[in-house]
Amino acid sequence: MKQSRQENIIYLAVWGLLFAAPILSLYMRTLSDTHAVFDWTEVFIVWRKLVLYLLLFLVHNFFLAPLLVHGHKRVAYFSIVATLLVGFTVYQCNSRPEILPKGPRPPMERAGHRQDADANHFPQKPPFDEPPRAFDGEHRPPKGFVPLADNPPPIVGERDILAVIVLFLMFGANLGIKGFFRSREDRKRLAALEKQNLEQQLEYLRYQINPHFFMNTLNNIHALVDIDPEKAKDTILELSKMMRFLLYEGNKQGVPLSRELDFIRHYVTLMQLRYTDKVRISMDLPQEVPDRQLPPLILITFIENAFKHGISYQHESFIEAKVAVEGETLRFSCRNSKAEKPNEEKGGVGLNNVRRRLNLIYDKKYSLNIKNEPEIYTVELNIPLL
Repeated sequence: MKQSRQENIIYLAVWGLLFAAPILSLYMRTLSDTHAVFDWTEVFIVWRKLVLYLLLFLVHNFFLAPLLVHGHKRVAYFSIVATLLVGFTVYQCNSRPEILPKGPRPPMERAGHRQDADANHFPQKPPFDEPPRAFDGEHRPPKGFVPLADNPPPIVGERDILAVIVLFLMFGANLGIKGFFRSREDRKRLAALEKQNLEQQLEYLRYQINPHFFMNTLNNIHALVDIDPEKAKDTILELSKMMRFLLYEGNKQGVPLSRELDFIRHYVTLMQLRYTDKVRISMDLPQEVPDRQLPPLILITFIENAFKHGISYQHESFIEAKVAVEGETLRFSCRNSKAEKPNEEKGGVGLNNVRRRLNLIYDKKYSLNIKNEPEIYTVELNIPLL
């Protein structure tokens, strides 16, 4: 998934400050203490710890976090993160500094005494060889006595727990930032959808039923007036119903499925007046449909495209459309023959605009497959009903 530029800037700024912190700390120490020396060894020690956190952050940011934020795969995400935390804990426990061997320790140097050149080395013989004794209230241990720790160190120490907590908080902060930018993208998508709907309202009225269609339909009605007046009246009624649907339903975000199917029937009825028996038109539309909605004029775009580019006046041609409802999903398919010289007239919303509308409305919850074969053009669309 692509990350926004602002999100990457935040990550770069935070990690830049973390890597610059030890340098700034040593620099401030040299300013406050004239005897202090800027030692890069301390900086590299801190950086070595930060590099491990940085690598884990990159894995979480680019591979693990998208599973939860974008893919909603909670089980996979929490399983991998739990495994990663356990592995990190084991690494922390095995990378502790070495513990001094057991045995009596030398007495602590009293304050005010200077150390000689060999003071950094333990004496060859400890100052006392007696085993540690129990002291009561009257007897106190001698100065410099350090009791021996016979118990082994704990499996998980305080530093290990702190390191795991820091890693856990780092993952949580990464998820929080990604969730914030994802919600912002959703708000932008919603605003773009509202703007797109406003633009589509005008496009529906202007281009969905183009002027050539109205001209040809009116010419057919004019011819039917003398031949079959009753059929001419029915045709005018069909055209009136289509215009009413465009005017009052085309500007809504969702229309009843039954109204959309009725519009398709009216459209096909009018288009059949233009063609002879050489054109085989088959519409398999259900008569009874659930009380669900879908975006207006989504399906008619593909049917209009089939009439526009798949009808041949010289050869036999066909158009087959089918609508089926399976649960909460509408399945639409349209097949048509391809004319040798397809109509190049422009009009209608167009396939590109339909794809854009589907992406804005359904995001990735729909499927659209188009097969452009040499002789047959096929469209298969599956969308959830509103």
